[in-house]
Amino acid sequence: MNTDHEIFDVAVIGGGPAGMMAAGRAAELGAKVVLIEKNKNLGTKLLITGKGRCNITQAKYDNKEFIDKLGKNGKFLFSSLTDFSPKEVIDFFERRDLKTKIERGGRVFPVSNKSLDVLNVLSRYLRKNKVSVLLGKKVIGFGMEDGKIEYVKLIKRKIYARNFILCTGGKTYPVTGSTGDGYKWARDFGHKIINPTPALVPLKTREPWLKNLQGLGLKNVRINIFQGNKKKDSRFGEMLFTHFGLSGPIILDASKSIKELLDNGEVLIELDLKPALDFPELDKRLRRDFTQSASKSFKNYLPELLPKKAIETMIYLSGIGHQEKLSAISRDKRKKLVSLLKSLKINVRGLMGFNDAIITNGGVDLKEIVPQTMQSKIVKNLFLAGEIIDLDGPTGGYNLQICWSTGYTAGNSATKIEMK
Repeated sequence: MNTDHEIFDVAVIGGGPAGMMAAGRAAELGAKVVLIEKNKNLGTKLLITGKGRCNITQAKYDNKEFIDKLGKNGKFLFSSLTDFSPKEVIDFFERRDLKTKIERGGRVFPVSNKSLDVLNVLSRYLRKNKVSVLLGKKVIGFGMEDGKIEYVKLIKRKIYARNFILCTGGKTYPVTGSTGDGYKWARDFGHKIINPTPALVPLKTREPWLKNLQGLGLKNVRINIFQGNKKKDSRFGEMLFTHFGLSGPIILDASKSIKELLDNGEVLIELDLKPALDFPELDKRLRRDFTQSASKSFKNYLPELLPKKAIETMIYLSGIGHQEKLSAISRDKRKKLVSLLKSLKINVRGLMGFNDAIITNGGVDLKEIVPQTMQSKIVKNLFLAGEIIDLDGPTGGYNLQICWSTGYTAGNSATKIEMK
C-alpha cells in the first residue's frame, strides 16, 4: 500500500442508512473513517421513507419471527440481527433523544413523525465519532493491488483505506441517487449479481373504472390473489387506489409473489371490502337494511356501506339506479351487490418499475458474503451492507432494519479485520 497518502482505516461508500450506521459504528470503535456520498446531502432516500415519517424498524423482538418474514434468504441475517436487533435499534435512537412509538402492525416511528429527526440523530452520531464526510463526491472506480482494494477513485482524488464498505443501495427511486452503481463495482470485483428487480412495488391494472377511485385509501380490507381459479395468496390490511392501479401496504407486500405468478400467466385480485362478514352474513345485513329503510334511494344508502369516493363506481358496477328504492331492488341485484362487496375482481396488467418501487429485490449473491461479518469472500478487505445485497423484506420497517443490522455488523467487522 502506498504510504505517501493519508490512509483511513475504513472507507464507506454510500451515505444512506446502512452507510451511516457502518461509518458511525466503525468510528465509535476507534477507527479512522471516511464516508463518501455522491449526493450533496446524506440520507436522501431515508427522508422519504414511511411517507416522510420514517418507519425505523419492526417491533418484533423475536429474531426468528423477524427472519421468517424475509423469506428464503432470511437466515443470512441471523448474525447481524443478533448483533443489532430491532430492540437495540430503538434503544440506539432513544439514547440519542429521539423518542419512538409503536403503531399498528409493530411499525416503529419517531414520535415527531419526522424522518429528518432520524437523519439528524445519525448525522450527530457521525460528527461525535469524527467521521470524515465527503459530500457531492462521485466514485468513478477503485484501485486494486494483489487482490485487495487499494483506493477509491474520485474525479479529482484518490481515497486510500485498509478496509472498504460498499453501501450504495439498490436501483429504486433513482432520483435519490440509487442508480445501481454498486452492482457494477461488485461485479467488477468478481461478485455474482442476482438480477435486480423492483420490489414492494405498486400494480398496474386493466379495469378503466379504477381511475375514478384514484386517491381512495381503504383500511381493514382483504385481497385474495388467484391464478387459474386457484387462490395463491391472501393479505389483510390497508391499500390505495391510484391512477394506474393499486398500491398501499398489502399490495406492496404481495407484489413479489404477484410478479412470480405473472411470469406464468394472468393474475386476478379479488378485493373483499367486508372481510368481517361472510357472504350469507353480508346478504342478511343487506336484506335487513333494505327492509328497514325501504323508501331510501340506493345512492343515499351506499354511504352506510362504502366511502363516499367509491359510491359512483359501485352504482356503475352494480347496475342499480341512483334513485332506485331499496324496496324495489331485486334479489338478483342484491346478490350481485354482495358479490361486488365480497369479491371485487381486478385484473393485474403488470408491475410498476424502479421509479415507483420502495426497494430492490436481488443484488450481490449472499453466498459470496460471510454473514457473521458482512465480509466479501471474493475481496478480503471489502464488506457489503444494506440494499446492495440480495436480501429484502415486507413493508413495516423490515428493510430499514436490514440496513441498520448489516451496516452495524460491517462497521464492527471492518475495524477488527486487519489486512496484511
